[in-house]
Formats: sequence, C-alpha cells, structure tokens
Amino acid sequence: MITFFEALEINPLLLAAVLAGLAASVVSGIVGSYIVVKRIAFIGGSISHSVLSGIGVCIWLERTQGITWVSPLLGALIAAAASALLIGWIHLHHREREDSAIACIWSIGMAIGIVFISQTPGFNVELTNFLIGNILWVSKTDLYILTALDLSVVLLVLFLHKRLLTLCFDEEQARLQGVPVNQFYILLLLLIAISIVLLVQVVGIVLVMTMLTIPAAIANLLTTRLSNMMILAVFLSALFCLSGNIVAYYADWPTGATIALIAGGVYILSLSCFRYGIATKKTKEEKRTEREGFEPSIPFRGMRP
Repeated sequence: MITFFEALEINPLLLAAVLAGLAASVVSGIVGSYIVVKRIAFIGGSISHSVLSGIGVCIWLERTQGITWVSPLLGALIAAAASALLIGWIHLHHREREDSAIACIWSIGMAIGIVFISQTPGFNVELTNFLIGNILWVSKTDLYILTALDLSVVLLVLFLHKRLLTLCFDEEQARLQGVPVNQFYILLLLLIAISIVLLVQVVGIVLVMTMLTIPAAIANLLTTRLSNMMILAVFLSALFCLSGNIVAYYADWPTGATIALIAGGVYILSLSCFRYGIATKKTKEEKRTEREGFEPSIPFRGMRP
C-alpha cells in the first residue's frame, strides 16, 4: 500500500479533498470564533439542520418534475439564508421565546426535507454526501467557491471586525457606540448560514458543527484575545482536517466522521490540560470580580479583543 503523501501525488480526488479541508478551515476558524464567543452554537445547529429542507425540495424537483437547473447546493443556500433571517427576526422581536422557536425551525426544516426525500424515487448518492459528508466528492468548482468564500470572509472581518466584536461581547454597549446592532446581527447570521452550506460539502450536515465550534472552543482555552483565537482556530481546524484525511486513508474510515472524532478527542484532552495546567491561574478580570462581587461583562474568562 502506498503512503498517504504518495497517494496525494497520483490521486487528484484525494488532493482536492485535502485542499477543500484546508480552505474550509479558514471559514470555520473565523466564523466559528464568533459563534463560540457569542454563544450561538444552538442557532448554528438549527441552520445546519434546516438546510435539509432545501436539499430535499431541490432533489424532488429535479427527479420528479424534470427541473434540471435547480441543485441541492442552491436549495441548501436558500434554506440556510431563510432560516438565518427567520431566526434573526425572532431574536429581534420575540426574544423571550427565542430558544423554543429555534428548536422549532430545526425540527421543521428537517421534517420538510424528509417528506420531500420520501417522495423522491431511487437512491440518491448526492443526498447521502450532504448528510454524512464525503470530502472526496469535492470538485474543482467547489474549491473555487470555498476559496472565494475564504477571501470574502477575511475581507469582511478586516473591515467590520470591531463592530462584530462589540456585537458579540455586549449588544447594549454596541448600541451606545452607534453600531446598528440589528443589521449586524442579521449579517452575522447570514455569514454563518453561508459558511454552513459550504462546510456541509466537507463533513456533512450531521458533523458541520464540529468544524464550526470545536477548533474555536479549543482556541478559546489557549488565548484571551479574539484575534489570536481566530488564528489558532484556523490552524487547529486545518490540522484536524489533514490528520483526519490521513487516518481515514489508512483505516478506511469515513473522512468527515474521522475529522470529528479527532477534533472531539483533542477537545476533551484540552479541557483536562486547561483544568490542571497553567491556564487555571486566575485572570485579572476574575480577581477583580471576586473583590468587587459582580460578574464580568464579557462572556469568557479573560477574553479580550
């Protein structure tokens, strides 16, 4: 059996899979950091599972109605954007029922997809790839789209990072500073939705939250600056994707699931190291909190811009 790196030279599918994982790491590291700091992983999970409705509808239209111009990716993008806008509207107008409404969108989105899939004749490999992921299924077009998304996300963060930062830490403070909080919150949700749709092609609907949350969560244990957290999250995500591809190649496991297992294992180990290591030393913010007797206004221990 040839080695993994020898296979990269002769197998274009494997090379495309590795490049897709590395490209997806940029998106997951940056956007995932906002998700972890803002504590909206539940919203990300709702959007990721609601895309099944768009995928199911488009596959049904393509198979039964002969509408060939629709694609599962287009349906997933429309469903994700619609879910993000709906969740944003609920957050802005019905915050007291936000968690229940998000769970409702999660279940309804999956239910619609299941209904249309059940009415679609035959077995669809494309649907299976969207559900559980198949990174070897990535095409050159997907690589171009991922690269374009990476550039768009990086540019967006460079221009709007301070406003998004204020939004993630303290919405009321952002309003006092003149930041249009409602518009930026919707923008953040749409950014999450687009990122989820493209990451679904790498690890699937079931495992997409692995890419968006675990690298950022580990990075949050290692640094107190959000900018450093993003860089670390991108590096960790790329490391998980590369190591997941290598292990899956030798063990003949599903690549997406292997990436998720490695990331989850490292996260559990990092929690232990964080608990018993140097990182357990109290920050100045915590010491000040204990002296003055109030909770810090920032969501994570010692987190700074």
